[in-house]
Formats: sequence, C-alpha cells, structure tokens
Amino acid sequence: MQTTELDPSLSAALQKAGADGLLLVIANKNYSSWSMRPWVAMTAFGIPFKELKILLRQADTANRIGRYSASGRLPILMVGETAIWDSLAICEYLAEQFPDLGMWPQDMLARATARSICAEMHSGFAALRSDMPMDIRTNKPGYGRTAGAQADIARVVEIWETCLSEFGHHQFLFGAFSIADAYFAPVVMRFRSYGVSLAPALQAYAERVQAHPAVARWMQEALAETEILPDAVPPD
Repeated sequence: MQTTELDPSLSAALQKAGADGLLLVIANKNYSSWSMRPWVAMTAFGIPFKELKILLRQADTANRIGRYSASGRLPILMVGETAIWDSLAICEYLAEQFPDLGMWPQDMLARATARSICAEMHSGFAALRSDMPMDIRTNKPGYGRTAGAQADIARVVEIWETCLSEFGHHQFLFGAFSIADAYFAPVVMRFRSYGVSLAPALQAYAERVQAHPAVARWMQEALAETEILPDAVPPD
C-alpha cells in the first residue's frame, strides 16, 4: 500500500469527503485500464489517497474485492465506510468533492462533450477492449487488428481530432488535462503497445499523455510488475 503526499490546500475538502481519507482499490497496473483512469485523475490533480492493489486471477481475488464491494469489480474508491465501485462514478464523485480543481472543463458545452466521450468510452469500444487488451509491458505492432478493433480505432481518432481542434487548442482534449484525458490514457497505452499509426497531431497528443507525470508514473509502476495473467497477450 502506498500513500500520496497530502496537499494542505485540500484538507477541508478531504475532511468533507471522508474523515478517514480516500482509499483507492485497484488491480494490476499493467492490465487494468479501469483502475488506471481514476488513479491517473487523482494523481494528476493532487488528490491525496491511499492505494491498495488486489492482483487479478488469484485464488483470493474475489474474496479480497468482496471485503470492499459486492460488485466484484475494480476499481473501488472507499470514502470512509462507503464504497464507490465504478470508474466513472468515482471520477464524478471527485469532481463534485473538489470543484476548485477543474477536473472537468469549465465551459458548459466543453464539459458536456467531455462527459459524452467518457460515457462513450465507458460503455463502448468492445472490440478494442477484447482484441487489443491493455498490456503496457507488451510490444506487438499489429496485434488484434480485427475489423471491429479497426472501427473502434477510427472512432477514437475522430473523437481526438474533434476535441483537439474544437476545445483542446491542440494540447490535451479540452486544453488543460482533465478527466477526459485520464479516461483515454488506457487507449494511448493500447496504441503504444500495438503500434497503431496516428497522424502527426494525434501522435503528438498521445506522447503528451504519456509524458504527463501521472501517466508516466503509472507506466513506470506497470513496467515494474512481474505478474502475468493466464489470458494475457502471448509473447513473441
């Protein structure tokens, strides 16, 4: 378990969120795209939290998750004794608890668009998830490039092009780093692992995401993991 450094300016809001602070329960950093999203968001915005990792596909995995939530899924944000067990619900909760951090875009229409693309990522892109699973340690250009995955890649490209040109000023999707960028960070990991070619402006965006300190830290810790899931992408 690790603890992030406490930012004194967040003390009052943290007390409001829960007297015992925040505990984020996550899965393997190399594989868990769902865990990556709130972890990156919390780290990027300096929200202090304790981290507990539960390894996937272990004999006690289900029982350990069940101690925190009956959902059987990770990530889980514990606010005192209350569990928030969905990545988008976690991010929305944090945005409400820490409104001064600007986790969503300030402009109303930009914010609505950001929520829309996060909801689309949350509920869609099934082929990309199944055919090109997140595996930060792998490097297999072209792997999983099914027709369905290719269609999902095209849709991601369309989203990035639209957001960067209309809202992002060619920096992050909505200018400053936001929940939306945290939500698409696992897609950047997939594109990196499987050698997806992007237009120069989109490749530059992907590289900015990888270079963001919160994403870079997740990647570093993912690369240091040694666990290999039985259904992971096979090595060359």
